[in-house]
Amino acid sequence: MNPNIIDQWFPIEQQRSYISKLIGRVGLTRRRAECFVRLWTYLLLKQQQELGERLRQPLTQLQVPEGFIACTHREAAELFYAQSERGTERAAGMMIDTLLDLGLIEKKFDGNTVCIQIRSLPNLATSSQPANPVELQLDAFNPQTDAIPVASFLSHNYNWMSNTTAAVPYKILKLLRSWAREYPKGMRVLRQCDNLQPVGFYVLYPTASESEENFFLPPSKSLHLSSGSNIDPIKMAKPGDRNCTSIFIRSWMIDTPYMQRSHACRFLKDLQETLVQMQSDFPNLCDLYAMTIHHSYEELALALGFHKIVGDPKSSVYWVYRAVDQFLALDMEKALSKLEFVSPSAEF
Repeated sequence: MNPNIIDQWFPIEQQRSYISKLIGRVGLTRRRAECFVRLWTYLLLKQQQELGERLRQPLTQLQVPEGFIACTHREAAELFYAQSERGTERAAGMMIDTLLDLGLIEKKFDGNTVCIQIRSLPNLATSSQPANPVELQLDAFNPQTDAIPVASFLSHNYNWMSNTTAAVPYKILKLLRSWAREYPKGMRVLRQCDNLQPVGFYVLYPTASESEENFFLPPSKSLHLSSGSNIDPIKMAKPGDRNCTSIFIRSWMIDTPYMQRSHACRFLKDLQETLVQMQSDFPNLCDLYAMTIHHSYEELALALGFHKIVGDPKSSVYWVYRAVDQFLALDMEKALSKLEFVSPSAEF
């Protein structure tokens, strides 16, 4: 499959229609959207060619290819830079990693070449009938029923940082159940009302005083999930510990198909309420920390008033901080009003 024939199969006008629907997702620029649409088209055509199936030319809409499809950085460079000064294979690889960070694709290395899978984006599918809105409810995290589905969608945050992606979901699973045994109050989910499937999750992690130093060291020293170590560098404080002054937002995520402003506001308000409840167990809480694992979280962190305190020379990850009282005083609708969300799917 020659990458240079993409425009023949999926005309520029059709590409622009998809690009316009993508722009507005936080972190997704026009250039990134263009590259994603061309990559999507190429992988679809390549898979159909390999299967010996014929598509009618030109395409009017894109189907999501099944599974992972091989795509070298050389192929990606020809795709991304066909209409401009040719970029390098390294630049193409960096763009692929950016699309991975934004939750648009998944990537793995099969031992010979890079393989890419397009993630399903429901808001780009054309339909003559509007989809029924999904009703969601707030609930406590249930380690018996929620741990595996939550570990599955959380793993997308860490796969781009780890060379052992297959082990990441299992490691998250074990940690979620361990944290639930120690302090379940700080763990909450956003779940579908019809099938009770969790589609959002956060954990507020009360941090033992001896671990607070980690918030002022390079974040890579605290990357437990993407490391090979079984020793968690940040210890959890026990309820009643008056020396505990810090909460680590160890995770806050709504899975891509369900991310929209109303759900984000509702989930953040719930976090505020949980934080208030935790003050009865940890009466001296005053500091709130988070780590920007996923690049597209940066605009959300800024909108909520967090500011960068410590970066990392080894990666783009950094620590952010906000005082607990200031966070609790936030009007979430107002704080998120300037962020752009595309319904029903946007990822920050």
